[in-house]
Amino acid sequence: MDDSRKPRTDLVEDDPFSKSVRPISHSRARDDGNWRAQTGPRIVQVQFSPFSRGFTQAYRPAPTLHTGSFWHFSKTEIRDLAVSLAAFSLGLSFMFHGGILGGMLGQGPTLITSIPLMFVFAIVAFGPAFIIHELAHKFVARHYGCWAEFRADPAGLRTGVLIAFFIGFLFMAPGAVMVAGNVNRRQNGMIALAGPASNLTLWLLGLPAFILFQEGTLGLVVLYWMIANSILGAFNMLPFGPLDGRKIKDWSEPVFWSFLAIFLFLAYITLINRSLLLG
Repeated sequence: MDDSRKPRTDLVEDDPFSKSVRPISHSRARDDGNWRAQTGPRIVQVQFSPFSRGFTQAYRPAPTLHTGSFWHFSKTEIRDLAVSLAAFSLGLSFMFHGGILGGMLGQGPTLITSIPLMFVFAIVAFGPAFIIHELAHKFVARHYGCWAEFRADPAGLRTGVLIAFFIGFLFMAPGAVMVAGNVNRRQNGMIALAGPASNLTLWLLGLPAFILFQEGTLGLVVLYWMIANSILGAFNMLPFGPLDGRKIKDWSEPVFWSFLAIFLFLAYITLINRSLLLG
């Protein structure tokens, strides 16, 4: 049977949103034959959070779907991005201090200045890897005419900050880009690939800066910028659960294996340089 005559056969997830809502993201939605006006289930992607079941179910009924500018950010989305970035950076600050089990409280009054300083450092060095990754998902999804907005995962944020505070290790699910719309398997893979591809681009942008400024504070910021993008890209390329790698692998095995190999290599050489630079 010719699959081209049944474009909806590539839909891979159920839609937790109300089926009565038409998910048009902007006034000039891309029409490639899979238009959102069709009946039946629509796709919803969770790009990051491993707590996808509770996370998606928390957003019933569907939010109001914006139909204006392609660049529109709702107040809820801006708030969730800001809260997620702050919690992520705070967790990193606790991690850099080793957490309670790593002797953080033994550092005494210096924590009053060192924790805020590391918080700012985390925003500068790690923040772009997280924020641009999520926005890449959002804008590629909207390119295909879908509704797409970031939503924070409050439970994931709280858990991540507490883990970092107590044991000095960061494992956090800040949230996800929620996507509603009719897309086929290739489009789904392209939306998922946008996040890791943005991390690869940011890593490459950091490389010449690291070569030029290996010493001092600037070199350290650039190094951690590269570490953040290589690790976040490698983690999201894992082909499990709601991570990007599974959607990419479902679409194209060559693309999946190529990007996974690239990120594992980048993570290895970046962490080696960290060991050499920091002794």
